[in-house]
Order: sequence, then C-alpha cells, then structure tokens
Amino acid sequence: MLVDGTEASLVSSLFPVIRQSLGMSLGALGILTAASKIVGVFTGPFWVWAARRWSRKGVLVLATGLWGVWGVAAGFSQNFAQLLIFYTILAAGYAAAHPVITEVIGDLFDGSARGKAVGVVYGAIALVSAFLGPIKGQLSNVDDGWRWGLWGVGAFNVLLGLGIWAWFRDPGLGASERQLADLDRATREAHAKLTWDKAVALLKIPSFAILLGSRMLSGHLLVGTFGVVFLVDVYGFSTAVASIVLLPFGVGYFLGNLLGGVAGDMAVKRSPRHGLVAVLQAAQFGFAIVAFLGTQFDYGGIGAFGLFFGLMGVMQGVNPGINRPMVMAITPPELRGAAFAIYVSIVEAIAWAIFSLSAGFLGDAIGLRSVFLWVLVILMLVNGALLTLLYKTYVRDVERVQHELDARRAEAVGSAKRGL
Repeated sequence: MLVDGTEASLVSSLFPVIRQSLGMSLGALGILTAASKIVGVFTGPFWVWAARRWSRKGVLVLATGLWGVWGVAAGFSQNFAQLLIFYTILAAGYAAAHPVITEVIGDLFDGSARGKAVGVVYGAIALVSAFLGPIKGQLSNVDDGWRWGLWGVGAFNVLLGLGIWAWFRDPGLGASERQLADLDRATREAHAKLTWDKAVALLKIPSFAILLGSRMLSGHLLVGTFGVVFLVDVYGFSTAVASIVLLPFGVGYFLGNLLGGVAGDMAVKRSPRHGLVAVLQAAQFGFAIVAFLGTQFDYGGIGAFGLFFGLMGVMQGVNPGINRPMVMAITPPELRGAAFAIYVSIVEAIAWAIFSLSAGFLGDAIGLRSVFLWVLVILMLVNGALLTLLYKTYVRDVERVQHELDARRAEAVGSAKRGL
C-alpha cells in the first residue's frame, strides 16, 4: 500500500515539472487524477470478485505487486496521451489494494482492536510517505527526475509482489469474529459466495448509505492531489520548497491515525451508542476550520503552511481508524470486501475524480484559493452535518450483524451435533 501510494502520488507531487516537460495545463492534473480514480470504479469491484473466486493472495501479488511494470512504462511517456494511458492502467491494478487489504485487516483483528490496527497501518504508511514527500520533491531538481521516480518505484513494487507471493498468509474470512473464530475455515466461508444481490443489499444498510454520502463530500481528499500545486500557483513557492509540507502533513496524518484509534476506544467506553459517530463528526468540522486558516491566508514562509498542513493531516488521519471499523461492524465478513470496493473504489473514486476535475478546470478559471475554500472548508462543514444521521442508525446496524453471526454459529454448532 505504501509503494502503491508513493507511485500514484509521484505525478501529483511532481506535476509542476511534468507540466513543463510534457507541455500540459493545470487541467491535465485533474484529468490524470480523475482517470485514475474512475478506472477504479470498474476494476476495484472486479478485483474483489476475483479475490473471492480465485484468492486474495493471488490478486494482491498480481494487481498491487507485479502491476508495477505499468509504472515503469509511464516513466517512458513522451506526451500527455501516453502518460494518461499508462497512469490509468497502473491505477486499474492498484484499485485492488484498499478493498482487499482492508478486508484482510478485518479478518486479522476483532472489533476491539480494528480501530487501532487500521490506524497503525494507515498511520505507518502516512509516516513513511511523509519522509518520502520532500525526497520526491527533490526529484524536480534532477533532469527527468519524475521519470526516474516512476521507474524506481515501479520496479520495487514488482519485487514486493514477489514478496507477497512468498510470505503472505491469508487468515480466511471471518477468522477474527467471536462467533466464528473456533469454526473450521470451510464453515466460516460457507456464506463467502459474492453475488450481485448481496452487493446491492449493502446499499440498503442505512448507516452504510450515510457513510457513502459522507465519502462523496470528503473534500479533504483534494489536499493530497493539489496541495503542492496549490502552494506553487497561489503563493509562489518552488516545487521543491512546496513539497516540504508533505512531511508535516504525513506526520500529522500518522498521529491522527493513532489518535483516532485511541479516541475511538475512549469514545465507545463513554458512549457505546454514539461515541464513534461523535469522533468522526468532530474530525470533519475540525478539518474545515484548520483548512480555512491554512489555505486562505498568506503567511510568507513555508513553515507556517507546514504547521497548518500538519494539523490538516491530523484531522484527516482520524478518519480511517474510525470509518473503516464502522463499515466492518455493520457488514458481515463475506461482504466487507464488496463494501470497501463500493466505499473506496467506487464512491471515493467518483468523489476524488469530481474534485480533481473541478479543481483543475476551476483552478484555471477562478484560482485554486477559491476552489480550496469551497471544497476543503464549506463542503467539509456539510459533511460533518450529514453524519448527524448516524446517531439514529449505527447501533441498530451493528446489532443486526451480531444477531446474524450468532445465528450462523448456532446453525454450525447444531449441524456438528447432528453429525455426531
């Protein structure tokens, strides 16, 4: 996931020099980002289906490892069309990472530890990415540095694919559930077949529908794509200097992931019914406030912007450790991959594509500062308000899943006794 993200972010973080190298406009970044997200709308669910029909390990080896060859190919691009094609193909494979890996995390850790586990995974990725950010920025000072970045990361990803093939061990569906953990793998996976009807049924879960709506309004996604370009175009920093903010942003995101897990646990103890919802909602409002202060005023030096980008990272980092476990809690084990395919590969991808296209073209028309005000501030306030609906639905949806797992255990135990 770290290397996938590094390769995907190379284009956005080094776009000012790629723009000069290939003669592109700001709108080209929006097209590149949108294309890479839209293709995931189709390939994300496909990889989840393939993982169920074939194996999760096989999909991870191919789609998130060996697929790095397309990153190498992207490094040889001679014009915008070639870069768009190779970058989109690259994204088609990487769309497998989030739904499949997040589903695996749900099978490795039970409900009491998932928030911390997700926080550590996403936080560790963000922390390393934070230190890689300024390094990636320095590639702008090297002739064709962006090409060398794509070549190197793509080749390394192929090696990691071989590592997954050699060392990854799949725990199996439902391995962490209290009701299913002591059952054999075949019994746990008796409901594993993924059908169209099951996937559509996810949309009928009230809390899941609300979380999808919140994801569509997640304007903070724009920071990772346009943050460096924003500082270059609006406040006149060089690419190398603007890239420095990626370090505090990544460190903040790491801390936010850790804080999210701890805050989630504390909130559940204080208010089992509404604690997680309150933390998630507070993170959206907090991000909007910090984004307003951090993007709408000129502080002169990069240090002040680094501080606010770090705080934005904290607020954004709280989300995965809260919303991913919430999705796991309201869906049965066999549907979590499909749920995350819808949540990340489809809805988040569509949102990201819309934000990126809008930012690219509107940035040329009205300026990125105005775009950031509407997307990072106003839209995030609306997002936080929408989450109020979860106070009525979340607990009921969690209880429904627990009752279903209890029924499955009773059925499995009863069948075993009849067999004896």
